[in-house]
Amino acid sequence: MDLIGDAGPAREALLTMWTIRRFEEAVDDLFARGLMHGTMHLSIGQEAVPVGACLALSEGDYITSTHRGHGHCIAKGARLDDMMAELLAKETGYCRGRGGSMHIADVATGNLGANGIVAGGVPIAAGAGLAVRMRGGQEVVVSFFGDGAVNEGAWHEGVNLAAIWDLPVVFVCENNHYGMSMSVSRAFRVKQLSERAAAYGIPGVTVDGNDPQAVHDAVADAVARARAGEGPTLVEAMTYRWKGHSKSDKNLYRTREEIEQWRERDPIARFEQRVANTLGDQEIQACRDEARERVRAAIRAANAAPDASAESLTEAVYAK
Repeated sequence: MDLIGDAGPAREALLTMWTIRRFEEAVDDLFARGLMHGTMHLSIGQEAVPVGACLALSEGDYITSTHRGHGHCIAKGARLDDMMAELLAKETGYCRGRGGSMHIADVATGNLGANGIVAGGVPIAAGAGLAVRMRGGQEVVVSFFGDGAVNEGAWHEGVNLAAIWDLPVVFVCENNHYGMSMSVSRAFRVKQLSERAAAYGIPGVTVDGNDPQAVHDAVADAVARARAGEGPTLVEAMTYRWKGHSKSDKNLYRTREEIEQWRERDPIARFEQRVANTLGDQEIQACRDEARERVRAAIRAANAAPDASAESLTEAVYAK
């Protein structure tokens, strides 16, 4: 798929990236004003990865997400009003207001769920891939995770099982350079995390995670390989989160200069420059405006929804 020269895909990619950006900015504002509770992990600056990856998927394919998963959810086609309602603890939320930011799931669009456990989605993706294989399906599973997950035991076990059983799973590492406050340069001896793929006998590739076309092309190749029964691939997408790890992060471990250097590589601004001839200024502005209005409409709908009821809190815990 040509995300640069083809107007349809170019508009879809730009609109989705702007929608993720505006959604995250709105969540940041709502949290700061005390209208949203719990913790929050924002993905501002990383929008190109979920957009590029999910545009490489077909209807019926699956994803597993992370604690920083709003972008994955939106890119896979989730309803913004239900997402916002979940974050505002409303009965109309995806998990009826009980899961919050780190537990949004939308099985209807193939999103098997965000996960508060680092690397928690990796073995789930392997299990989903095994299920596809056992029922003779053609679906593919994309598992998103951060660089911090690559040193977790669950990551190694999940990737190893997918490799030895040739499961239709694509492992997408959003390398934003920090696992909480730990720099990748201190946590790994390899220069690129994609080198870890060699230990499992599967392909590994590193791409510019701020370029949706580069992400799309790498994931599309991996998806085709998985769908053909050739097993998993590890795709490392190099990106950066502009905000702290979570809302309690004081950002003392990195410099303002570093953050500003990465902000200058804004994936949305870069993409707008590349599609300027394809879409034109008017259409680009229309994408910005539409994304803003979609998020505003989601906030209005969520605010109008009924609060989650404590009386039914155990309905999803105990079988009737």
